[in-house]
Amino acid sequence: METTQERVEVLNDLIQINNDRVAGFEKVIADIDDANIDLKELFRSYADQSRKNAQELAVLVGAHGSTDVETGTSAAGKLHRVWIDTKSLFGGSGRASILAEAERGEDAIKKAYQDALTEGDLSGEVYDTVQQQASGINAAHNEVKALRDAAES
Repeated sequence: METTQERVEVLNDLIQINNDRVAGFEKVIADIDDANIDLKELFRSYADQSRKNAQELAVLVGAHGSTDVETGTSAAGKLHRVWIDTKSLFGGSGRASILAEAERGEDAIKKAYQDALTEGDLSGEVYDTVQQQASGINAAHNEVKALRDAAES
């Protein structure tokens, strides 16, 4: 029983950070100017990726007999979005700055997935789903990092 509850908590933590990611990218998309319109489409695809991830994870929570599926965002995610707002007020809306903030968010979700896989006591379909999602998150992180590196050079 304890293991099942712990797995549900791990899955709900991943749902929450995916919700944070969606909200963060939606915030950045709304603030991006036309000079960086290519980033809007990229960030939309990442928000869609996290929506899909959260839906898949919610199904797994239900499969563990729980109806308590996380639907909100975290305090840390809200704080990060406030930081983005403050930074943009003071001129941090250039391409490199946008990508640096996106990379910080990607670092957080990448770590959450790594922690879930190494410490979450996941097995079977749950492990496979989280591993598959982690691969997509890692690819997105690497893409954002490469774009940030290019923008800084």
